[in-house]
Amino acid sequence: MRAPLVVKRAFSEPLLLLAAFGSILLATTTLVALTMYASSIAEAGVRRTMETASHEQIAATVSAPITAETFPKFDQAVRTELTAAYGRAPDVATSLRSDSYTMPGQEDRQRPELLRFGSYDGLDRHAKLVSGAWPQAGGDNDTVQAAISLSAASETGFKVGQEFTTRGRLDERAVRVRVVGVFQLDDPFGARWTGEPLLSRGVERGEFSTYGPLMVARETFIDRFATNVNATWTAVPDLRALTPEQLRPMAAAISGLEDRLKEKGCGSCVAASHLPELLTQLDTASLVARSTMLIPVLQLLLLAAYALMLTARLLADHRRMEVALLRSRGAGTVRLAVLAGGEALLVALPCAIVAPFLGPPLLALINRLPWIEAAGVRLAPEADLGTFLVSSGVALAAAVLLMAPALAGARRTYVEEQAARGRGGGRGLIERAGADLALLVVAGLAIWQLQRYGAPVTATAAGGLGIDPLIISGPALALLTGGMLGLRLVPRVSKLAEKITSRRPSLAPALGAWQVSRRPLKYAGPALLLTMAISIGIVSLATAATWRTSQLDQARHQAGADLRLSGPPDGPELGALGRGTAFTTLPGVSAASPGFRGQIDVGGENAMLVALDAGKLGELFHLRPDLSAQPVSELSRTLIGGRADRLELPGQPAKVTVTAEASAELSARLVLTDALGVWRDVPLGVLKAGTNRLEVDLRPLAGQNGKITYPVSLLGVIAGAPSGKATLTVTGLSADGRQVSAPRLTMEAEQATAAAFVQRPQPGPLPVVLTADLAASLKLAAGQEGRVSIDRRVLPVKVVGVVETMPTTTAGQQAVLADWETMQTYELAMAQPPRPATEWWLATADGTAATAELKSHPEWDVTVLDQRALAASLQDDPLASGLQGALMLGFAAALVFAALGFLVNAAVAARERMSEFAVLRALGVSPRQVLGMLAMEQAFVVGLSLLAGTGLAVVVGVLVVPHIVLTGQAAAVTPGVVLDIPWGATTAMLALVTAVLFAIVAGLARTVRRQHSLREEQ
Repeated sequence: MRAPLVVKRAFSEPLLLLAAFGSILLATTTLVALTMYASSIAEAGVRRTMETASHEQIAATVSAPITAETFPKFDQAVRTELTAAYGRAPDVATSLRSDSYTMPGQEDRQRPELLRFGSYDGLDRHAKLVSGAWPQAGGDNDTVQAAISLSAASETGFKVGQEFTTRGRLDERAVRVRVVGVFQLDDPFGARWTGEPLLSRGVERGEFSTYGPLMVARETFIDRFATNVNATWTAVPDLRALTPEQLRPMAAAISGLEDRLKEKGCGSCVAASHLPELLTQLDTASLVARSTMLIPVLQLLLLAAYALMLTARLLADHRRMEVALLRSRGAGTVRLAVLAGGEALLVALPCAIVAPFLGPPLLALINRLPWIEAAGVRLAPEADLGTFLVSSGVALAAAVLLMAPALAGARRTYVEEQAARGRGGGRGLIERAGADLALLVVAGLAIWQLQRYGAPVTATAAGGLGIDPLIISGPALALLTGGMLGLRLVPRVSKLAEKITSRRPSLAPALGAWQVSRRPLKYAGPALLLTMAISIGIVSLATAATWRTSQLDQARHQAGADLRLSGPPDGPELGALGRGTAFTTLPGVSAASPGFRGQIDVGGENAMLVALDAGKLGELFHLRPDLSAQPVSELSRTLIGGRADRLELPGQPAKVTVTAEASAELSARLVLTDALGVWRDVPLGVLKAGTNRLEVDLRPLAGQNGKITYPVSLLGVIAGAPSGKATLTVTGLSADGRQVSAPRLTMEAEQATAAAFVQRPQPGPLPVVLTADLAASLKLAAGQEGRVSIDRRVLPVKVVGVVETMPTTTAGQQAVLADWETMQTYELAMAQPPRPATEWWLATADGTAATAELKSHPEWDVTVLDQRALAASLQDDPLASGLQGALMLGFAAALVFAALGFLVNAAVAARERMSEFAVLRALGVSPRQVLGMLAMEQAFVVGLSLLAGTGLAVVVGVLVVPHIVLTGQAAAVTPGVVLDIPWGATTAMLALVTAVLFAIVAGLARTVRRQHSLREEQ
């Protein structure tokens, strides 16, 4: 049985058809895998964000005043609309709070202590009973069953089984209550109870002290306490199955929740949720992530198309005479097109079928990348209709590219082909037409837009966001254009090499250089392919390294220190002087500083003040070196100004006694500090005219479970006379009854006056570090002094440093850095109370143990920001890390394309020149010289490609990479991205590529030698 002509014709050139098959299969498989990857990583990113989102981010609340009559209707409407908005019924908890009731036995007091009743759906799922049982509805109609939290029970003294009567403050209705249970919340300081301070703490102190709430069954509350009180519905949805396509519709549905409730008759309903903002942001981030992943896809498309065109051109060159003979024997253009198309489809169609099944195994390899594994993403997509459409489209496009050169030469006659065979030409059609320069302009415009807009998305006509094709094509066009411009160097460099080698006695280099100089276009194609592949490889490595470095930079910038603890500066468990003792003794802590971070007014500008112990900046302060002209060590030294001297108290006193004489009535405050540098002012009360003996108990400053880090030192006194002037003299000090030797302190007090126990000269200007924009606004530069209004108080300052951005601040936020002690000294001199230690900055080699210790003490009310944990969470974000997997996949495919294209071109070139080699052998050229000439030619291509590819990658990296590295929310990175080219890995990659290419050359050399030996034997 005779095979069809198309099949017989295809098998007449097995090497080239096999190369074409490999190129098409590689292109279709890789592009199908990248398509699967982009879709999977976007879904994984949405899923991960929803899994890790906090309660505040996903919860939606609806509140409205209700009565017993309106509650059922409102409850049904809220639950129905929430279900419609989320697409499924969320977990809805209804929280009800009553009006105030009087504490039993205090009905006749003018300011009695108060009680509140409440109800919370599913409280038994978030709390455990300490004693008793949960309240039930019904029972004795005259007695209400109630459960109380352990903290409220300890404050009120209520016990299980106790009964009492309380009266309402508004209607004075009596309620008989029986306490049936005492419970403890599983996480009293968790996010769920943020809006329930009374339930989490048990007591609220203000103008009135309120205890409770006494939790009753919902039916009981509606029946007995729903007197136009406020009800809150809190919905917590399960969004782990959310897909990128559902983000915008759900955001719109939740945003319109309040309007729909008002239409249902709940005119007083107020809905609130941060979820629409999160979903909109996530939708944008998902779109940007997918569009950014198109960048390596387009790079790979260009590379694959060019590699296939090289193979197609070689195939067409081999068949030029065959096609001319067929033409001369009557074959028309249609017949030749059918032959070429059939041959191309014979190669391409199997690739279209196989590629969707090879994509998932390829993605399994991507799963092994460290940052993909760390993100917990498991990419396991399956072939579907979309993947088959992608593979079919790529395969058909490849088939067109494969048959195009054959059709281009189909109109030449046999005589024209014979005449054209000997023409070399020094420049290609693209170069002669100046298309490379035109592409350069387009690529420049695309990169300019990328730098300007910061992401490859643009606004659509419908008002949404879409992918900007020009921006995403910029990097690929830049690589192609750079490579094409590099081709202009091939004839020039080859002529230079010819001149140099012709003067040397060695024959092989001279022949090799002469060959390249004579036919530069033959070598330009493989050179461009290698140049683009090398460039893509280096840019991929640089982008991955830059991304990883940027995540670390972001984490260090956001945290500011290894561990940054924030929370109230004073609390019942740990007081102002007890928090530092607990924090500095955490496991692994090597250095610590109290700190203040807060918004202040600086010269009319809103700025962030960061005050830390400047002497410890070198250990604590994470400032990237390029953000400041001065190193942190120099800032640490120059920030320290005039610090207050202190009067140290001996031992570890629990009480300090102050004896003072006042000429008139005045109020006074004592300013003191502990060994950790925490400043605190303690009220001395109102001093009467004459001698006053005042006792200060230091123990409450440590809190119930805290300890003071001794020694404690006295700094000064702040006093103010209500009218006129008054003289205050501290005549004696004692600590726990022991007299303290101290200089006499005398001050003339007016409205607010301060005096230090240890006098010192007036300090000079306050040293500060400013962000660049704030320094420009104040018209101050590093080293300059001036007077600046800080919180409406004019201070002399000296700018000791200027930074681009201050750690712990957001993008564009103005900030001031000052020494903690120096700042407090200036505040004291101006009779201002010391700033509280709102934060603690800690240095630790590993914050895991310290963080675990802090989490075991929720009563300390501390928010922990761990720099290392933050870096891990940033690197684990699938949307942020997704580009890296796509780059590595494209990088590997690019190197395979390069090796495959080089192999085919070198093999075909060697086969074409077998007759030429035979002539050289007949002229007396040795086999070694022939092989040396062949090696010289290929070394020229390899060397020029490596140099041009590396240079092109550096240029494209500088222009592109910093602008495609974004946060997981598709926002600009703070601090700015710094290009990181891993030269070690790059050098290793170049060495590996060189070794592979020269191994190919060595293999071809052995083949050529063997064939020559056979011919000589024959």
